[in-house]
Amino acid sequence: MDYRKFLGKVESAVLPYLGGGTVDTASRRLRVTSPVAPGWWRFEVKGREATACEPASPEGLDRLPRVRGHMWGSRLVREGAVAEPLELMPEEEPAVLAPVSARRWHDGSLLFDGVDFEGEAEDQARRALEEGQPLSTVKGVSAPLRAAYGYALLGSASRTLGIRFAPAETRGRVLRVAEQGRTEAESCLRALVAEREAHQRALAARLLAANVQAQAAQTAEAARARAVELAERARRHLDGAGARHGRGAPVGDHSRAEVALQGAGARLLNHRRMAGNQLEVTFAFMGERFISVVDAGTLQVIDAGVCLAGADSEVTLESLPSVIREAIETDVLVITRHG
Repeated sequence: MDYRKFLGKVESAVLPYLGGGTVDTASRRLRVTSPVAPGWWRFEVKGREATACEPASPEGLDRLPRVRGHMWGSRLVREGAVAEPLELMPEEEPAVLAPVSARRWHDGSLLFDGVDFEGEAEDQARRALEEGQPLSTVKGVSAPLRAAYGYALLGSASRTLGIRFAPAETRGRVLRVAEQGRTEAESCLRALVAEREAHQRALAARLLAANVQAQAAQTAEAARARAVELAERARRHLDGAGARHGRGAPVGDHSRAEVALQGAGARLLNHRRMAGNQLEVTFAFMGERFISVVDAGTLQVIDAGVCLAGADSEVTLESLPSVIREAIETDVLVITRHG
């Protein structure tokens, strides 16, 4: 095979562009040569690069798995009280709690497909939401609609109390919120705050202990270095010779953070250098946004940004998404760093 001909081959493909530097086909991920507005585009594909040529109508959606649920903000709430972000929403935003359909794209993203037929349950649930009433009095409400209602109540309480939350943090409590109403929503959010504050206190105590140990080690190292220096001066005095000494500091490679997250199924969104050879890493995983602090050289987790019961230092950036996945699936996720 002449690989030069293969690499030089130009193809045309209609694909959804969701932002960022890549676009996905059924079999591979391509690098976008020039970012455009999110939407459906006709791309010119050459090798592993894709160039957006013109906007296009969706193609092949009917061959993709269909996912049904109910609207809450820009998310689709489906079975299991899972609230996933919806991509490529229409200009006319569907009503809250509206039944909608989406299609699962090859990279796992949910693409908006349309609004489904609405029954009496959605209308009654919407009225209950407007009046701040619990959903226990409304009959014929499906589990996804009940969960979407609970998230909507939590969202309203969140804005009033100024307490941020992620759906994955409250998934295990959202049906109870729907059944018991606004009071339970506020109680749920305050419980999150209490868990976050407890985590921060434990983290501060660990950091203080680590600083004390580090200062003691630094003092011992300074004393050792002073002894070495005095011995060297004595040797130079006797030998009549001098020596030069230099010291270098390793620098962490930011690209390794991206590779570590990619291998775990997460996507790097941003990173920034911090004091003490630390790196703040922002990444997306399972429909949520996380902020963690790691050692820039080793990628050892310093502050996971989620509650790990004091086990942050036992986790690396590469293994952190697996820990987060387990926390989400067992309904114990508590996010402690919000950007």
